[in-house]
Amino acid sequence: MTAKPASSGKIAALAGARALPPLMVVMFHFSEGHHYSGWRPLDFLATRGYLWVEFFFVLSGFILTHAYWPRLKELLRRPGYLAFLRARLIRLYPLHLFMLLLLLAIVLGLRILAAQGGYLSIFDSKYHQDVSVKGFWLSLFLVHAWNSMNTLTWNGVSWFVSVEFALCLMFPVLLWLAEGRLWRGFALVAAGLTGLLALLFTSKHGLDITFHNGVFRGLSDFTIGVGLAVLFRRLKPRDRMPEWAHSVLQVLLLSLLGYVIMHTGWSHTRMDIFTVLPLMALVLVLAFDRGIAARLLQMRLPQILGDWSYAVYLGQTAWLLAIRFFEQRLYPPPDAIILGIRFSALIWWLEPLCLVIICVLWGGLLAEFVELPVAARLRSHLGRRLDPQSIPTPS
Repeated sequence: MTAKPASSGKIAALAGARALPPLMVVMFHFSEGHHYSGWRPLDFLATRGYLWVEFFFVLSGFILTHAYWPRLKELLRRPGYLAFLRARLIRLYPLHLFMLLLLLAIVLGLRILAAQGGYLSIFDSKYHQDVSVKGFWLSLFLVHAWNSMNTLTWNGVSWFVSVEFALCLMFPVLLWLAEGRLWRGFALVAAGLTGLLALLFTSKHGLDITFHNGVFRGLSDFTIGVGLAVLFRRLKPRDRMPEWAHSVLQVLLLSLLGYVIMHTGWSHTRMDIFTVLPLMALVLVLAFDRGIAARLLQMRLPQILGDWSYAVYLGQTAWLLAIRFFEQRLYPPPDAIILGIRFSALIWWLEPLCLVIICVLWGGLLAEFVELPVAARLRSHLGRRLDPQSIPTPS
């Protein structure tokens, strides 16, 4: 693998850093539904998978601020604001719609099979996900995570897209608040952290906050990202640190992250904040595009996986549902001997390994044949005005 050079205005290390979070979320969702392995390092890593959403939201606030801060006046005018929302919807909506319709086809298809086979569909059994008409319509209009549902609905992970859309609606105001002196960056970071702490002290599930108050979670993280972008804008021109100093800082942060994951107990508690803090700091540290971790993330494989990250994240539900169907209808009894091994022992490690691999490959297919070509077609018809890829950003 060779390092992929950063294009003008692109922060390659942050583009590559997008590769890991969706895989952590996949591990979390599988483990929550199938219990944990009993191996402490893997379990503690997987059980905090949902906290990588914080990384996504902070990164989103950081990158959008980095790209759009020279266009603030344009965003505060109606034509510019609408052009910005159009650009963001072109990025977010096509794959969301595809997955929503795919979930509809899966629900109908499995219910037809269940009716013909005389058994209960996984969507009608105990603890099934919500596939209500209300949830479908709210998902269609991207408002299903605006405290409008009492549960996750349809493609459950798309609550993130609903929150991201809400943040896009609010973004010009946050960008306006970021304009000015350095203290505004610190103030925005402090405001976001205050919001997260308020959520932590009122939540019974740590920061695993989705359909209810997910917008406030996203807003807190996103605000921190905006504040970090303000700090980066001021610090980048003054960066005289040698490469090794950036490497040391990155290694220290990653070591701190590993330590808090292993030594702050189980997840879904107020201790979540100690995992989140180094995750957020990594966004700022990697943004300088220098140091050993940044160089690794600039390599071709992380860059490709980073490009696929949104599709890997949104596409996982189809395969999580497939596992439930396989367990119901296709798997042999747990005590069956397969290749000389009890099936329950064999599937224990084979299932999550295959899930991660398939989700990556499926995400690649979704990105290359749905997300990217549809977005390109829409841009060719609607224009690229205020699309981040068409906006020169400061180096």
